[in-house]
Amino acid sequence: MAQTNELAHRMAAKTIQLVDGSGTPVAGKEITLRQTNHKFLFGCGIFDAIQAADPDAPADRRPWLDRQMDLFLDVFNFATLPFYWALFEPEKGKPRTKELLAAARWLKERNVAVKGHPLCWHTLTAPWLLNLSNEEILKEQFARIERDVTAFKGLIDMWDVINEVVIMPIFDKYDNGITRISQELGRVGIIKEMFAKTRESNPNATLLLNDFNTSINYEILIDGCLNAGIKIDAIGIQSHQHQGYWGREKLEEVLERFSSFGLPIHFTENTLTSGHLMPPEIEDLNDYRIPEWPSTPEFEERQAREIDEMYTILFKHPLVEAITAWNFTDAGAWLGAPAGLVRKDNSPKPAYELLKKRIKGDWSTHAACRTDDAGILNFEGYLGEYELACEGRKASFTLDRDEGTVRLVLS
Repeated sequence: MAQTNELAHRMAAKTIQLVDGSGTPVAGKEITLRQTNHKFLFGCGIFDAIQAADPDAPADRRPWLDRQMDLFLDVFNFATLPFYWALFEPEKGKPRTKELLAAARWLKERNVAVKGHPLCWHTLTAPWLLNLSNEEILKEQFARIERDVTAFKGLIDMWDVINEVVIMPIFDKYDNGITRISQELGRVGIIKEMFAKTRESNPNATLLLNDFNTSINYEILIDGCLNAGIKIDAIGIQSHQHQGYWGREKLEEVLERFSSFGLPIHFTENTLTSGHLMPPEIEDLNDYRIPEWPSTPEFEERQAREIDEMYTILFKHPLVEAITAWNFTDAGAWLGAPAGLVRKDNSPKPAYELLKKRIKGDWSTHAACRTDDAGILNFEGYLGEYELACEGRKASFTLDRDEGTVRLVLS
């Protein structure tokens, strides 16, 4: 009961009148209600969906891909697909639109919401931009947004519009076209341009500003954007914790600070390893490269405990709308870290089983009840999509906070 009170904002009560095809109330009947999807977005970066959706994927890899996707679909309802410009369009005019469209469609057909990541970023941006003037770079960036956001409309209606802007104009590891134009436009200026172009290309899309920097610098940037009239639909917070779990105190402190804007919050890239921790003296996570980073039983249990606490804190917070585990599998994980929820052989880790229990069990609604003489039933459940069944007949509905009685027809 205590948990229900803490999670009341994730739930709603609903009155349903059940009728048959002729409009007659289905009176005095046993009903089962089963939640089939959450409103809350429980996600993963699932880049292997590109190959899974490819009918020409290597036959010897197909069983592994199918197993991975089955495990993913059994728990998660949200996927992030990669649109890194350097990989999506390594040669100007030859984007991988076909492959990404197939992957987005494959996921959408399985009731998975999809986000594209990212439209503008200085890292992994198109190398051929360096041959252009700043004016030409900006023109190409606009064209890229218009082309891709328009092409994926209806399949991908959520985007990390621009990534890691706090560091973008002062990034000095290597020259790149996006840092060049961010220096000219300024942080707020480049965000304003990218959001405006994305909004123009898909007015109904959910647009995120995303960053790993959770210092006051990110708060100042967000405040500057809002004061400049930029409509940010959600604040994206990266939480790559290769050097150790943030812990409850830091997590709640970050939530408190970024909640001050009153905007939805998405934890867009969450990483907790099931191996040894990266040394604390490493300043740029990308600088830590080792031949092998094993997952161990002891650290897998630690990963599960930390994920349990973190997800529980985030799910309880009223402004958090999405959590994305950055790596679903250890195979090909960023930096070679054992940060996946399943091992390289697709065997689930304790963290996977824990999240399945939470998402599909503790935080889902499955109920049985009986209609009254007017075919009415009342129930309370977690927000999302439901299937109602009665004597072999079914009806589907969405549980939201709208008031009033819902009339369902059994078919």
